[in-house]
Amino acid sequence: MPLTLNINGKSHDLGSIDPSTPLLWALRDHLGLVGTKYGCGQGLCGACTVHLNGQPSRSCILPVNALAGVKITTVEGLAKGGQLTALQQAWCDRDVAQCGYCQAGQLMSATALLARTPKPTDEDIDAAMSGNLCRCGTYTRIRQAIHTAAAQP
Repeated sequence: MPLTLNINGKSHDLGSIDPSTPLLWALRDHLGLVGTKYGCGQGLCGACTVHLNGQPSRSCILPVNALAGVKITTVEGLAKGGQLTALQQAWCDRDVAQCGYCQAGQLMSATALLARTPKPTDEDIDAAMSGNLCRCGTYTRIRQAIHTAAAQP
């Protein structure tokens, strides 16, 4: 039986994909949405973070058959009409990315934080971002970018 998911505001037919396939691999291998990265495969590093109904979730451990009726947003779905969000622009302005591998997951977690806490404290940021690992150690610039985006009107 074909499986259809709502991803970035559009309906995507995954055909006869194995229903136990993790969402990460459906996104990358079946739909070509490669912004979401594989990191640990256990939901621990945050590289695979997407939004499910606005909440950050680890796509590497979510089987696609559990996602019917869920609105899924990937990093590709953040910018609207090619216009970067304030957070994405702050990410660029603050030169957050070094290797860039973890950045999609970082952006997804930070976007969810700003949606629920528009003016976060350092403690709010640290708590919200604690599940996202950055091997390059750009945590200070990540915090600065989140504060920069939060200061935007």
